[in-house]
Amino acid sequence: MRTAKRPVLARLAGESGSGLIEYAIAFIAFMLLMFGITGFGHALYAYTFVSNVARDASRWAAVNGATCNSDNSCNGAGIMNTNPATPTDITNYVTSRTPLGIDPAQITVTTTWIPDNNPGSTVEVQVQYNFNFIFPLIRTSTLPLTSTSETMVIH
Repeated sequence: MRTAKRPVLARLAGESGSGLIEYAIAFIAFMLLMFGITGFGHALYAYTFVSNVARDASRWAAVNGATCNSDNSCNGAGIMNTNPATPTDITNYVTSRTPLGIDPAQITVTTTWIPDNNPGSTVEVQVQYNFNFIFPLIRTSTLPLTSTSETMVIH
């Protein structure tokens, strides 16, 4: 019975370690796939934040227009501003809503009123976030994620 097993063992003797090499190659490919999915998932998370906060900030600026003091609509318990919104107020509004995983220092907010901050005018809020991949497998520059929202000023 030993003679039957020797030819099989002799054939396998030259392949010692090949399974380990195959496993290492498959493991590297699997980890690259996992890191890629994680990195692009984080980029999608950041873009969703930029899109939603631009829309929310334009709504907030529309409610806090030039005449919001005349009807006391600016005076909502911490939700609204106590005065008509300024670009600094809108930037503070955006950065105060930054979730975990987003670097507030990489956010740029640009606010434009067309023609002014009075009711019936348009407020445009543009939010840009300079995204950096967590796992830089390939050296890349920052990816600028931008979203713009326009709303009519109502107060």
